[in-house]
Amino acid sequence: MTVTPSRAPRADGDADDGAVLPPARPTARAGTPSGVSPEPTQVSGGFLARAALVTAVLSVAGSLLGLVRDQALARLFGAGRDTDAFLVAWTVPEFAATLLIEDGLAFALIPAFSMALARRARGAGGDPVRALVAGTLPRLSLAFVAVGVLVAALAPQLVGALAPGLPDPGLAVDCTRLTATCVVSFGLAGYCSAALRAHRRFVAPAAIYVAYNTGIVTGMFVLGERWGVRSAAAGVAVGGCLMVAVQLPSLWGQLRKRGAGTAGVAEEPRPLGGAVVATVLLFALCRQSQVLVERFLASQLPSGAISHLNYAQKVAQMPMILSLMVCTVTFPVVARALADGDTERARDRVQRDLALAACVVLLGAAAVVACAPQMIELFFQRGAFTARDTAATAGVMRVYALGLLGQTLVGVLARSYFSTGRASWYPAGAMAVGIVVTSWLGALCVAPWGVYGIAAANAAGITVTALVLLAGTAGGPGGTSPRRGAHRVPRGVPLHVPGVLAELSRPVRAALVAAPAGAFVGGRFGDPAAGLVAGTLTVTAVFVLLGWALGAQGIASALRSVRSATRRLPHVRSR
Repeated sequence: MTVTPSRAPRADGDADDGAVLPPARPTARAGTPSGVSPEPTQVSGGFLARAALVTAVLSVAGSLLGLVRDQALARLFGAGRDTDAFLVAWTVPEFAATLLIEDGLAFALIPAFSMALARRARGAGGDPVRALVAGTLPRLSLAFVAVGVLVAALAPQLVGALAPGLPDPGLAVDCTRLTATCVVSFGLAGYCSAALRAHRRFVAPAAIYVAYNTGIVTGMFVLGERWGVRSAAAGVAVGGCLMVAVQLPSLWGQLRKRGAGTAGVAEEPRPLGGAVVATVLLFALCRQSQVLVERFLASQLPSGAISHLNYAQKVAQMPMILSLMVCTVTFPVVARALADGDTERARDRVQRDLALAACVVLLGAAAVVACAPQMIELFFQRGAFTARDTAATAGVMRVYALGLLGQTLVGVLARSYFSTGRASWYPAGAMAVGIVVTSWLGALCVAPWGVYGIAAANAAGITVTALVLLAGTAGGPGGTSPRRGAHRVPRGVPLHVPGVLAELSRPVRAALVAAPAGAFVGGRFGDPAAGLVAGTLTVTAVFVLLGWALGAQGIASALRSVRSATRRLPHVRSR
C-alpha cells in the first residue's frame, strides 16, 4: 500500500515522502536521455499550499517543543545568573542556525542546487547535482570542523567579549564549549535542508527542530540534577546530531535514485562561488548581530535581564517564524524560476509571499500585544520563574512585537535578492544600517529604560533594514543595479514598491484595531488561560473581518491556500 497524490502517481514511481513534486508525465525533451524524466519547472498552487501546510505543522511542533524547552529551562534554573550564563553560550547555536540553516548557507545553496537541477533537466552531461555535492560538501565540512574547534578553543575570550559584566563567566565558558559542536552539526543539517528543499522535499527539513529540541529537553531532565545548566548545553550538542540524522535517509535517497548518468561528458564538480558565500554569510552575520548588541547591553543590567529578553523574544518571534513558512517553501520555486529565466513568475511569487506573510505576522503581533501577560504567566510562571519575571518579560515582549513586521519583511526580501544565485552585497549593507540604528538607539535608551529600551532599539533597527531592502528592489527597470557602464544586471527579484507598501498598509491598519480590542477582552478574565483564549479569538475576528473589508490580499490568499491544501487530500491505493 502506497500513499500517492490524488491526481496521479509520481513519474518515477517512488512512494511519496510527504510534500513532493506535483505529478508530471514523463515527456521527452530535447537533450534529455530516454528513461530520465525531466524536472518539472512549475508547481501548482495546491502543491505549494500542501507543502506549506506540512512545513507549518512540523515547524509549529518544533516551536512547541522549543516552548517546552524554555519552560523547562525556566522551571529548573529560573531567570538568574545560571540561565544568563547558558544564554550567553546559546549565542553560538543561535548564530549557527542563522548562518548555516535558516539564512546563510540556504541562500547560497538552494539557488545552486536549483541551477544544477535546471541543467540536468536540460540534459547536461553526467549528473550536475552529484557534481555540485562533490564540489561543495567536503570543503564545507572541513570548514565547519575548523570553526567549531576554534570556537571551543576561544570560548573564554568569546564569553568576555559577548558579556563582559557576567557574574559567572566560567559557567558560560563550559556551556560555550559544549555548544561549539553545533557548528559542525548545524552546518551539515543546513546543507541537507538546502539540498532537499531544492528537490522540493520539505518533510525532513521541517522536522529538524523537533529533533533538536527533543535532544535539549531530554538532556536537561536526564542530566540537570548532576550537571546543572550545563545539561542544557549538552542537549544542544545531542540535538544538533539528531538534526542531521533525521535528514540523511531522505537526502541519500534523492542522490541515489537521481544518480542515473545522462548522455554526454560529465560535468566537473562546481564549487560555490566565494563571493556568493561571502555575501550571504555576511548578511546572516549582520542579522544575528542584533542578538550580540542586545546581550552586550543587557549584561550591564541586573541579573535576569538577559533571560527576560530571551524569553520575551522566543515567544514574540513565533508569529514571525510561522509567517516565513510559506517563503521556506517558495524560495526554491523563485530560484528555479530565475534559473529558467522567468522573472515575471518570480516577481509575482515574491509579491504574493509578502502580502500573505505580512497578514500572518501582523495577526500574531496583535495577539502578542493584546495577550502578552497571559502568555508569559501561562507558559513560564512556575518554579523559579516568579510573577515579577512575568511582568518584566511580558512588557519586553510587547515592545519586541513592534518589530515583527520588519523581521518578516527582511526574511522575505533577503530571499528575493539571493535567489538569483549571484553575489549581492546590498542585503548585507542594508542589515549593517539596521545594526547601526539598533546599537545607537540601544546605547541611548538602555540607561533610562533598561530592557525595554533594548527591545525598542531592536524593533527600530530591523524595521529600517526592511525599508532599505524594499527600496532596493525598485532601483531602475525592475530593481537593477548598474555594472560596467550601460550594462545592467538584476540586483534581485524586481518589485513594484508603491503597490507593495499600499498592500502592507491594509493589514497594519487591521492590526492597530485588533490589538487593543483583544487586550480589552482578554483583560476581563482573571484566569490566564481563559484570558488568552478570549483575547486571541477577539484579535483574530477583528483582524480578519477588518482586513477583509480593507481588501488585504494576504487574507484572501490565506483562505485560498487552506482550501487548496485540504481539497486534494492523499488517498491510498494498491500498486
